[in-house]
Amino acid sequence: MTRIVHPVAGALAMLTIAAFWLSTALSELFGTADTVVAVKTAIPWGFLLLIPAMAATGGSGLSLARGRRAGLLGVKLRRMRIIAANGVLILVPAALFLAAKAADGAFDTAFYAVQAIELLAGALNLTLFALNMRDGLRMSGRLRRARG
Repeated sequence: MTRIVHPVAGALAMLTIAAFWLSTALSELFGTADTVVAVKTAIPWGFLLLIPAMAATGGSGLSLARGRRAGLLGVKLRRMRIIAANGVLILVPAALFLAAKAADGAFDTAFYAVQAIELLAGALNLTLFALNMRDGLRMSGRLRRARG
């Protein structure tokens, strides 16, 4: 069961983060102020999906690792620590701050500075998630290394 939960939860978490990132970027670039408000106030509700998916990914990954930490497992674990810290220390507080500012219609310098930080931190998490997915596929034998 863990072999099913881990990739499904990981993909769900990654897709949720991608949806947050894309909806933010698209609403800022092409949307109205009302669209930005709707996106920024909806994202914290998405945590109800993201946080359990992240927990299931981490828990099932640790279960699959069975205490091993060498090789790609160790690399994936280090990346997950960065992903989690980035989420807890930067992304969640930024999302809550931006939701409050957007709800007040306060699109000021602080809003856009935090928005820029959030987009950079989100891009980092998406990149790290993609690398973990690639390494997970390699470990499972579903992806082979390119010969060069």
